[in-house]
Amino acid sequence: MHPRRIVFVVYDGFQALDLAGPYEVFQQAAWHVNGHYTCEIVGPAAGRVHADSALPMHAEHGVRTLDPRGVDTLVVTGGVGVFDARRDPALTGWIRAAGAGARRVASVCTGSFLLAAAGLIDGRRVTTHWAHAGRLADEHPSVTVDSDPIFVSDERVWSSAGVTAGMDLSLALVEDDLGRDVALTVARNLVLFLRRPGGQSQFSVALWSGQPSTDPIRAAVAAIHADPGARHEVKDLAEHARLSPRHLQRRFTAELGLPPGAYVERVRVEAAQRALAESDAPVEVIARRCGFGTAETLRRAFHRRVGVSPSDYRERFGRMPAAEPPAPVRR
Repeated sequence: MHPRRIVFVVYDGFQALDLAGPYEVFQQAAWHVNGHYTCEIVGPAAGRVHADSALPMHAEHGVRTLDPRGVDTLVVTGGVGVFDARRDPALTGWIRAAGAGARRVASVCTGSFLLAAAGLIDGRRVTTHWAHAGRLADEHPSVTVDSDPIFVSDERVWSSAGVTAGMDLSLALVEDDLGRDVALTVARNLVLFLRRPGGQSQFSVALWSGQPSTDPIRAAVAAIHADPGARHEVKDLAEHARLSPRHLQRRFTAELGLPPGAYVERVRVEAAQRALAESDAPVEVIARRCGFGTAETLRRAFHRRVGVSPSDYRERFGRMPAAEPPAPVRR
């Protein structure tokens, strides 16, 4: 069997992590499965290309010389330069031709704008960086834009949210090809999270826990992550798993390495971390939404799990005020 060709599209002003993260995921998988993948980089022209941070990288191929046929998975990177890149007819034409014949087409972050310019996501459901989701929806009304998930798959079209979410997407593609064990091995080697099967919104099964190995416990875990703020007492989880509470408690702890209550608290803390970083909602509101009931309960859990208060966490990691993106670096 020939290796599957993974071809990454870059351009001046692309986001370096949109390339480097997914590239490493596929290369790690190739090392584990005897060269199952080969990775190539194509740009408007072969040679040096600069990321939006001015980091210089090298495109092996240019679109005028690389045959668009024979691509297994096409991955289009995002970045502030995407809005200029999508006006390059040679680049969008090559993406259109390669994407038409590829088994899968994927975008990372604002790479979705290039897929849209190439006509590859009309009528599809996609995601993109949350800050640009409204613009993508406005400019391409035939595309269903969902700004919430880390990544989305719609038949052969895959898309991810911003920057590091491209690694979540790549792990999902590896799992789709080679199975959960290989994807988990890659995730562990790269100290990443492994996503939950089913692709629910904003969810990763963390490496701090074991992995559920039976369907009843998977169902309980899925219920926790689908809505961290819901009631998740042992009896509630037992109903999802269709087990007795005592049986659920024993099997959950055996499969995941910690009891249900501790698992629920950790997932809720992670949900609160995301809410604190990504929204301006008051701590009291976040506490209720994430299942803690009161701000004081959230504070105690945060100190226990994160080592700082929720307000300190927001101050360090909360989103910055919106600003005009820098112009892509040209050389």
